[in-house]
Amino acid sequence: MTIEFFFDPISPYAWLAGSRLDELEARTGQTIVVRPILFAGLLKAHGHLGPAEIPAKRRYTFRDVMRRASNYGLTLQGPPTHPFNPLKALRIATAIDTDSQRRAFAVDVMNAAWSAGQDLNDDAVLDDIAKGVGLEPDWWRKAIDDADVKNKLITTTQQAIDSDMFGVPTFRIGDEIFWGDNSIDDLVRCIEGQAVDEAKLAVILSRESGVAQRKR
Repeated sequence: MTIEFFFDPISPYAWLAGSRLDELEARTGQTIVVRPILFAGLLKAHGHLGPAEIPAKRRYTFRDVMRRASNYGLTLQGPPTHPFNPLKALRIATAIDTDSQRRAFAVDVMNAAWSAGQDLNDDAVLDDIAKGVGLEPDWWRKAIDDADVKNKLITTTQQAIDSDMFGVPTFRIGDEIFWGDNSIDDLVRCIEGQAVDEAKLAVILSRESGVAQRKR
């Protein structure tokens, strides 16, 4: 089986999850394939604000990420601005054809933002990351403006939405999705055979809502 890892470097939780890909492969014996998607596209599709756009949630998110990073033995600096525009990094990742090279770029680009505190909109930063995984700067500059690359990122994001994804990071194996870096243990248990009672779930989901939130 293949585990798909859907990410956007804008999310610190994607960075946390990305640090555990080798561990996840070792625990499951499965191959992980990295899929770049635009988190903002998921938010728009579901009518959500990003966590950083809600002051209380923004404060909690970064406190939580600091705890988790410490638990994982990671150094957190955080990017110079947040939210930031991740499109260049996402399009470069989308343009990379080789799974292993795309994964290396994805991990390095998230580490650059969250561990090293670098600006992913700085072309010099992207040059260094690209060179580190064997990409030429001239190649990625052309790739991010390529219509096919842009459309592929849009398509992959829409396919994620159609698969009921609403956030990053999300792992998918078969038809099952697991959201967040803290869902890795659940993913492992699923691979080991633990299953949701689908009949009970269907009954719960069939129940009508007892209240509707008023839209402002």
